[in-house]
Amino acid sequence: MVCTTCNSHSCVRGVPLFRLLNDRNMAAVEQMVDSVHVEKGSFVVREGELSDSLFIVKSGLVKLTQSTPEGKQHLVRLLFPGDYFGQYSLLHHQASDVSAEVVKSGLICQLHREDFLPLLRENAELSFHFLLALSKQLHDAEEQAGVLQMLDVEKRLARLLLHLYEKETAQPPVPEIRLPSAKKEVAAMIGTTAETFSRKLSKFADLKLIAVHQRRIELKDIEALQQMAETECGRG
Repeated sequence: MVCTTCNSHSCVRGVPLFRLLNDRNMAAVEQMVDSVHVEKGSFVVREGELSDSLFIVKSGLVKLTQSTPEGKQHLVRLLFPGDYFGQYSLLHHQASDVSAEVVKSGLICQLHREDFLPLLRENAELSFHFLLALSKQLHDAEEQAGVLQMLDVEKRLARLLLHLYEKETAQPPVPEIRLPSAKKEVAAMIGTTAETFSRKLSKFADLKLIAVHQRRIELKDIEALQQMAETECGRG
């Protein structure tokens, strides 16, 4: 259901995908946006459903999962405010290859294929920025694959903690994060098990890098975490 009380304009402005557009192109995109308030536990789209839209997370948190051959759900990615998904379905009008479940209630913006594609065809600037955004997303996916293969678990964990901290929309006085999903799913993001994830968190706590309070993690030494996370993988 379209949320008539939501501000569609706020869905577009500030989103990296559209940030560099001029005012005319920004206004054209804003007029196409549907704003939908989504509740925790609901699905924006399910794997296998036909979809024709690009979805942008304005607020809240969404997790993308994909079924394995064994029938289990694999966490593909967590989407924070400013992130988007559905570009393949938007361009090809095919079934979604992921399920998008709402982890934290918020606002989702939706751009429909029938509205957006004609604008892409007619607008070179928008097409160029859309291509850049897709290229960056592909690069990030390739870099993440390299990280999983080349870095040890502790480096991967340090990078994950820093990434989650960067994504915090409201920075508290004391640097901290809240694990956005079940420990098993968060562990899967860095290619390890929940048991190893817990063990490494305990080691980081012993080293005074963090303090763990159930799902809330205080980052006590960000500089040390940054040094641990540094790598040449994916740079250049």
